[in-house]
Amino acid sequence: MTGYERVKAVITGKSYDRQPIYGWIWGNLTTEIVDRWGSMDNLEDKYEFDIAHLFGGPYYFDPDVVNSAAPWGSEELTPDLLVDLPFFRDPDNLDEYRDVANALAHHKKRGRFCYLQTPGFFETFNGVFGIQNHLMWLALYPDELNELYRRMADWTIRFADHAILDVGVDMIHISDDWGAQKDIMFSPTLWWDLIYPHFKRVVDHVHSRGAFCSVHSDGCIMKVADGLAQLGIDVVHPWQERANMSYDTYLAKYSDKFAILGGICVQFALGLMGREELEAEIRRVFGKLRGKRWIACTSHFVQKHCTVDDLEFAYDLIYKLARE
Repeated sequence: MTGYERVKAVITGKSYDRQPIYGWIWGNLTTEIVDRWGSMDNLEDKYEFDIAHLFGGPYYFDPDVVNSAAPWGSEELTPDLLVDLPFFRDPDNLDEYRDVANALAHHKKRGRFCYLQTPGFFETFNGVFGIQNHLMWLALYPDELNELYRRMADWTIRFADHAILDVGVDMIHISDDWGAQKDIMFSPTLWWDLIYPHFKRVVDHVHSRGAFCSVHSDGCIMKVADGLAQLGIDVVHPWQERANMSYDTYLAKYSDKFAILGGICVQFALGLMGREELEAEIRRVFGKLRGKRWIACTSHFVQKHCTVDDLEFAYDLIYKLARE
């Protein structure tokens, strides 16, 4: 099987030949990885990654328009000031997808499943208001935020159309951090009222175009896990075990609803545990999830506390276990 075929089989609950593997490895260790392996591409090829995580395309906001209302991220910038402003940029300029198309061509030659990231509703406006202000505005300006989220969904649908139909990505990946370490950051009722309807519209549209849709959220989002299933989401990253989200719960209740991407914890394991403890941890996770609707991957970007020696040790083991 190719990586694409393998990952598609995991997502759709079909049989597959081995556990697909991936890792959010760039960013913090780029210099060290290039020094060790020559390039990020060489590392991805060495471990035969099955997935490519793509970034790019048009930026969604015009910051000058936002700043005309009030300074970006300030307490003066409230949702009511943005509702009537044309601050979303045009997602229809195909020239702005060229970088995505070039990256896709590179990874498709290697048979990989390719997904493209775009921000979700809560995450997008955290960047505009600042997260503390945004949490207050959820309580104070629900109607205005509902309208802003609706417009974000409109933009995302047009973005997804170009990414899927014109570029050819396999999945739209919506990054929308809702969780803290022990619980969701705001009322689940607000999630159902303000996020679910717009997210559902995006997921349904992506599916209508023949592609998959995934979500990333850090932290504990157990209180809206039923909502993820009702969204029809295809992949959740990560199912964060160390944030009160047990694999047993996933396997018992949700493994027939969606696949999970993750399992290699960057918060407590990778770069923090000694070698014996790390090996035991990785083997434990494989023991729980091997053969299930699971793509082995880091829970987030590999952090600076992880050395390239630790990274190599972990992925040598992951590579081996994925083939057992």
